[in-house]
Amino acid sequence: MSEKKAPSAMQGFKAFLMRGNVVDLAVAVVIGAAFTGIVNSVVKGVINPVVGALGTQSLEGYSSCIKGPCTGTGASATGVRILWGSVLGATLNFLITAAVVYFLMVLPMARFLARQEARRKAKEGTHEVIEVTELEVLKEIRDALVTQRSSGRTGS
Repeated sequence: MSEKKAPSAMQGFKAFLMRGNVVDLAVAVVIGAAFTGIVNSVVKGVINPVVGALGTQSLEGYSSCIKGPCTGTGASATGVRILWGSVLGATLNFLITAAVVYFLMVLPMARFLARQEARRKAKEGTHEVIEVTELEVLKEIRDALVTQRSSGRTGS
C-alpha cells in the first residue's frame, strides 16, 4: 500500500492564503482603513462645525457629571463624568461609514447581481422552452412512426 504524505503546515498555509476570499478580505481591510480616514475628516470638517454652531466646537466636549463636583478637563478633571459626546461622535462615524458603504457599494452590487441572475434565468427559460418544443416534436415523430408501422401491418 502506498502511504499518502500529509501536507506540511507551510503547504496548508499557502493553500489558505491562495484562496480568493482571503485576498478579498485583505483588500477590504486596507480599503476600509483608508475609508475611515475620509469619514473622520467629514465628521471633523463638516459634522463637528454644524454641531459647533449649535453648541461646542466638538462632540467630545459634551459630557454629564454623575458624581460631582466635575471641574477641569483631561488629567486634571475631578468628579465622575459620562462622556456621551464621544459616544455620539463614534456613532455618527459608524452611521456615515455604513451609509456610504451601503449606498455606494452594497446596493449597486446587489442590483448588478440581480440583473445578472435575471438575464441568466431568462436565458435558461428560453433554453428550456426550446428543449420542451424539441421533445414534443420528437414525440410527434415517434407517434407518427408507430401509426405508420401499425397501419402498414394491418394493411399487409
